Amino acid sequence: MQTASFIGFIKALFYMIAFYYIFRFLAKLFLPLLLKKVVEKAGENMQKQQQYAQDNTWKKTQSKDEVIYKTANTKNPRETKKVGDYVDYEEID
Repeated sequence: MQTASFIGFIKALFYMIAFYYIFRFLAKLFLPLLLKKVVEKAGENMQKQQQYAQDNTWKKTQSKDEVIYKTANTKNPRETKKVGDYVDYEEID
């Protein structure tokens, strides 16, 4: 069975600190590029969705088979649910 040595502990600590600083350095170099790519891709997807939505609405408005009738009832919506009559109570002394 091996026991931990002070030199082994120092080596492990050195490797951890070195890994931390190397990772920070590489993150500063490559993370902005990666984020820029992600933002550009998201922008492209949003533009495609917007174009698709505009194309669909344009096609729907261009159909000649659809006829829309506007009646007077659409301006004044009806009361949908009548619960009951309102009763005014007076306090009696």
